[in-house]
Amino acid sequence: MRSNFRQHLLTTAVLVGATVAAPAFAQEAVPSIQGAGVSAEVDPRGADQDTGTIVVTGSRIQRPDLTSTSPLTVVSSEEFQLSGATNVEQVLNTLPQVLPGVTGFSNNPGNGAVTLNLRNLGATRTLVLVNGRRWMFYDTNQIVDLNTIPQFMVEGVDVVTGGASAVYGSDAIAGVVNFRLRQDLNGIIMGGQYNITERGDGARYNIDFAMGSDFADGRGNVALFANYTQRKPIFQNQRDFSRFAAGDGCIRPGTTNPDTGIGQNLGGALGTCVSRGGELGLIPQGSASTPIASLPSVTSPSGLGYIFNPTGGGVTPFLDPDNLYNFAPDNYLQLPQERYLIGAYGNYEVTEGVELFTELSFVNNSVPQELAPTPIGQSVNLQLASPFFNDQTRALLAPLDTNNDGYVTTNVGFRFNQSGPRNVDANRTAFRILGGVRGDIAPKLQYEAYYSYARTRNSQFQQGNIARSRFGFALNTSFDAAGNLQCADAGARAAGCVPLNIFGLGLADQDAIDYVTINSNNTEISELQNAVAVVSGSLFNLGLGAGDVGFALGGEYRRMSSQYIPDTFLASGDVAGFNAGQPTSGSYDVKEIFGELRVPIIEDGFIDLLELNGAARYSDYSLGNVGGVWTYAGGVNIAPVPDILFRGNYQRSVRAPNVQDLFGGNSTGFPAAQDPCSDRGPANTRTDAVRALCIASGVPAANVFTRAVQPNAQIQANFGGNPNLSEETSDTYTVGAVIRPSFIPRLNITVDYFNIKVEDVISTFAGGLNSALSLCYTVAQDLSNPICQAFTGLRNPATGALGETSGGGNPNILSANIADLETSGIDVQVDYNMPLGFSLFGNGESRVNFFYLGTYLDRYRSTAVASIPERVTIAEGSFSGNPLPQYRHTTRLTYSDGPASLSLRWRYFGKVQDFRIENTFSGLDRVGTDPALLVNPFVSEVNYFDLTANVDVSDNFTLTMGVNNLFDEKPEVLGSLQEQANTYPGSYDVLGRDFFVGARLQF
Repeated sequence: MRSNFRQHLLTTAVLVGATVAAPAFAQEAVPSIQGAGVSAEVDPRGADQDTGTIVVTGSRIQRPDLTSTSPLTVVSSEEFQLSGATNVEQVLNTLPQVLPGVTGFSNNPGNGAVTLNLRNLGATRTLVLVNGRRWMFYDTNQIVDLNTIPQFMVEGVDVVTGGASAVYGSDAIAGVVNFRLRQDLNGIIMGGQYNITERGDGARYNIDFAMGSDFADGRGNVALFANYTQRKPIFQNQRDFSRFAAGDGCIRPGTTNPDTGIGQNLGGALGTCVSRGGELGLIPQGSASTPIASLPSVTSPSGLGYIFNPTGGGVTPFLDPDNLYNFAPDNYLQLPQERYLIGAYGNYEVTEGVELFTELSFVNNSVPQELAPTPIGQSVNLQLASPFFNDQTRALLAPLDTNNDGYVTTNVGFRFNQSGPRNVDANRTAFRILGGVRGDIAPKLQYEAYYSYARTRNSQFQQGNIARSRFGFALNTSFDAAGNLQCADAGARAAGCVPLNIFGLGLADQDAIDYVTINSNNTEISELQNAVAVVSGSLFNLGLGAGDVGFALGGEYRRMSSQYIPDTFLASGDVAGFNAGQPTSGSYDVKEIFGELRVPIIEDGFIDLLELNGAARYSDYSLGNVGGVWTYAGGVNIAPVPDILFRGNYQRSVRAPNVQDLFGGNSTGFPAAQDPCSDRGPANTRTDAVRALCIASGVPAANVFTRAVQPNAQIQANFGGNPNLSEETSDTYTVGAVIRPSFIPRLNITVDYFNIKVEDVISTFAGGLNSALSLCYTVAQDLSNPICQAFTGLRNPATGALGETSGGGNPNILSANIADLETSGIDVQVDYNMPLGFSLFGNGESRVNFFYLGTYLDRYRSTAVASIPERVTIAEGSFSGNPLPQYRHTTRLTYSDGPASLSLRWRYFGKVQDFRIENTFSGLDRVGTDPALLVNPFVSEVNYFDLTANVDVSDNFTLTMGVNNLFDEKPEVLGSLQEQANTYPGSYDVLGRDFFVGARLQF
């Protein structure tokens, strides 16, 4: 009775929406070496197994073996279990091909998502599939959040290097990562896991449940699954390396800078400078090198930064590094998380050759962020007679009152500790439905068609922001008729303005704090519609002893839409604390046809194997500047003898611009910049060549290198997306060998060289306005160069100034197809398993499994402006952004005996150096930086060891326990090139020794 009830329950729950849900391409489990966790691809020819026909990730053609022309790494479900992973990122980020994107340690920057960055070419260039199909994305950049993938349902993950747009369409430039979920579940799986650090914090636990059943005499199967995950926070002050915020040196008394009269920045000469405390802070604009101080400040007439005494009234010059503000304690090191995930799938053979199938998924994921209280610094109007000042302060400020009206305008900074930390409640709700039909048309001919719809809604509620306009109103005071202090602006008074005393610690009235403190909201909504139909099978045989020619032919339709909806505070820019943002909304679609051929020519002949394959796709985008695009691929497998197979592959791939690239909210801004044609730039750039270029670009000769060209420190310009973008293109070459020596049974070795070059990379034009001006006038020095086109014809003919506020035109600093990326290297995989011929437990025989996966990074080059190729950034072996060691590996050794196994994993992350050592320029000359001038120029290699024990307590119950980072390796403290928490938390272990225990019951 219970069995029948379970079948009816599952059937009803899943097949309610079967006619509108959709299919996956036939994707069978890719077998891995038992106990290896991760494996190289294995050709089962000659092995004692019958795999039938399968579909290998990177192709839609069913085939009898696993050998692919593209490098393929297979991560098995056992690896997630042995690693103690609660989310898929914890395993994938250990693979040498993967560099961390946004992770569970990404607080600032961060957005609550987890992203995948293959080959460090960016999450937008890594295509993520689930069961061979596109998954839901979460934002205007059309990126997949890995938090939406049920880790406990993963049967395996296939990582394919290099472009695959001919097979899967746009975005597969760096490669494809395909998560294969369990299929045809027949029974119940229950499990859970608990993780906690040696220090007793950062607890993580998850509860998993799945049940499935066959029905209708095996003609159908339905399954339901659910997961609950919770992750507790760790703050940065809970670890020694991140307890104090670090910088690149201190301002020290007694080392007077003759230009400023205050202690000079000693850079790395005294090592990394850390913030020791303080309650308030700001960045005095009169001294650019002065670190954030713990007390409020003003800028004096001489341009020096002064801080107020804690009790208020008086000021002193900023000198003491002990005044540095320590913002670390208020920042998360590990972000909290709470996730609910449910899903279902089902299939039913209606009649012979017609099978319906469906997939449903729903996720609610909440990942808060927390930052230190809001710092603010801006120019404001101050009343000299304010009771908040003493005579010393009034005397200091009085020379700024040039019109003798009793008011001065100066830069004032403050950190709003009284408002409390900044918080973001990032809540993401996503669902996906998929349904379709598949079957056999003939014995060697199959079809499949499906439609999927996915929608994600992100809601971010921000607390602790400060309204810039209200800050200005609350500082601009006057006296009413009764002599009481009030806000000078009548409109602000009517809106509740209260005078704000920030000139000391804790002196502001709560009403004033409440007036300037605001909450803000933003929402993102993303949708993906995807319809695919494909026919595949065998055509004919060439008659040379090999298998049949295989093919796949199909069509695809995709529609992507996304919008970002900020509230008024964020959209207007009247916000300090979190980044402002402009509304973004857009959509586009693409219609595609594609085909593949696999041509076996020789098998077991005078050579063991010769096989050719090719693929092509034509994509017609609704975007005018993209339009029709061809992508294509071709490869060859050749095995002179059964022991070794050589392979090579070429792929032309594309990435169409996403919604953010195209429609990112356009706005006019006023960034600080230095026009090289004015007197604001460095004196050493005022050369005859620059003068001639300025005159040629429209600056009157008499005005060159004068203030008339740039009367203000800011230049008005236009920013945002660009609907005229075209696609990115990439060329990928891979050459390698698969070695399976017959004289060493069960040994598999693959060696593959990869070379990926991406052209017309979409990024902000030249990296921003100031960078564009510098590159045009001091580096390219050619008005025909694309980098100079942004300023052509825009200068005021009378003064030579740029920007509408100065009578010229606004430069367009929009998204542009302007950059290049290139990477190359070698991947090596080895897996081997050996029976030992004995058993300690007297139950079968014991076995040792060994796996190694390593990557040597030969080159990583990024050129911000392709038209200036000499200014290429060399990144391999350096850190700025993600650390890119030239060598890294992960390896696992497992001993298994009967019901028990013991496994040791070794993760090696190679040494790196400060990227400025190689990438400091003078014009086009690469001059480098002396390492002695840098705080932490070199970061040593690091070794992490993880130990796991696994026991099958019974046929139905498995217990797993282990410890990651066995020897408690800690990250080095870095200076200004850190990502956050004084290090790179995605690359280096920040938890320390970490224990886990998990259990799984299956029946």
